Amino acid sequence: MNLSAIHNVYFIGIGGIGMSALARYFRRIGKNVAGYDKTPTQLTGELQQEGVAIVFDEAIRLIPPTFTPDNTLVVITPAVPASHAGWNFFIEREYQIRKRAEVLGIITKETFCFAVAGTHGKTTTSALLGHILYHAGIDVTAFVGGIVENYGTNLIGSGKTVTVVEADEFDRSFLHLHPDISCITSMDADHLDIYGTADSIESSFREFASKTAAEKLFVAAGLPLEGKSISVIADADYCIKNLRIDDGSYLFDVKTPQEYISDVYFGLPGHHNLSNALMALAMASTYGVPSGKIKEALATFWGIRRRFSYQIRTEQLVYIDDYAHHPTEIDAVHQAVRELYPGKKILAVFQPHLFSRTRDFAAGFGESLTAFDEVILLDIYPARELPIEGITSSWLLEKISNPNKKLVAKEDLISCLKKADADVYLTIGAGDIGELVENIKNALYEKI
Repeated sequence: MNLSAIHNVYFIGIGGIGMSALARYFRRIGKNVAGYDKTPTQLTGELQQEGVAIVFDEAIRLIPPTFTPDNTLVVITPAVPASHAGWNFFIEREYQIRKRAEVLGIITKETFCFAVAGTHGKTTTSALLGHILYHAGIDVTAFVGGIVENYGTNLIGSGKTVTVVEADEFDRSFLHLHPDISCITSMDADHLDIYGTADSIESSFREFASKTAAEKLFVAAGLPLEGKSISVIADADYCIKNLRIDDGSYLFDVKTPQEYISDVYFGLPGHHNLSNALMALAMASTYGVPSGKIKEALATFWGIRRRFSYQIRTEQLVYIDDYAHHPTEIDAVHQAVRELYPGKKILAVFQPHLFSRTRDFAAGFGESLTAFDEVILLDIYPARELPIEGITSSWLLEKISNPNKKLVAKEDLISCLKKADADVYLTIGAGDIGELVENIKNALYEKI
């Protein structure tokens, strides 16, 4: 497909974090962009403010009449049902219809592509890498699966020659990409509703890894893949030395195959974020970014919205919001918060995401959540799924051995938190819990 011949781009599911980044990209390069989503959100509101026409009714009469088959690309998300009226309209009239991953594949084929893969860490690593390259003056566009606090958007830069993309393993989407430099941050079992088994997931990651030469592939130490190894705690091709905490932030040195970099300052908490930063450093360094520029960028990175995002940070009370929705991610949040706030009482509010994920990782969720001092569980957020018999938050609650646990309806959460006596409050999950953050913050402020 020749994107230069496309004048209009229509998105079905434009409010998704990945879809919205792509919409912003096409708008920046001069295309007419419009789209549909099921419900208004903060993201759709921001897109509308930027001039993107969005409708929340699938009626075909709302599709712009100037968006014709010969001048329009239609981009769809896997979450769109086959019965969607607009989708069927486009199919019947033989529009060019592509999945988001396919479009990213076309873009990355025409650019120098950095691809960031892994079941955890993709968003922060790709944001860090995009920030480093942009800070260094590289002609880059970085597509990020979250809102980068430094930029207030999920798209960094407007370059036409270099791209940074999240290589999403869901539905094997990352196999559409054309990477020049890649990394794999982790290969934990996830998306078992798609893959079936952990072996199937590993096989897909191996296929993705084969797209990049071993000297341009960076992998977390311990993964069964050929490439340059990355480690925070062990010796590796790229590893952290002399790690210390300085006023709530990290200060460390980095050993690389080429040099020793001293006194790197990085403000995001947790060893998982240190690993993300190291991965971004390795990829940028391999591209040729000077270590001084990398250090400057890491020191000025503010993080991702809903990735260990501080909402309240006072001596009396701390409130952190995080997107964690897998046991490994919850463990990473727990490690970070215990390291930063030793001896403090920590209360975690968790909204499980997907019935299938809750079923597949119930034991892991139970173990991870037990580590907090107090746990509040919300009902499962279904996303794209129908209920599975017997898989409920009440069932999951029984897997948590911590006696300080309770199941709370979403509408009762605020009043419950007002009565709590924790020092540190966490909200974690990938569902609509993020929409409660502002109200929770306001309620907790009253306790200070």
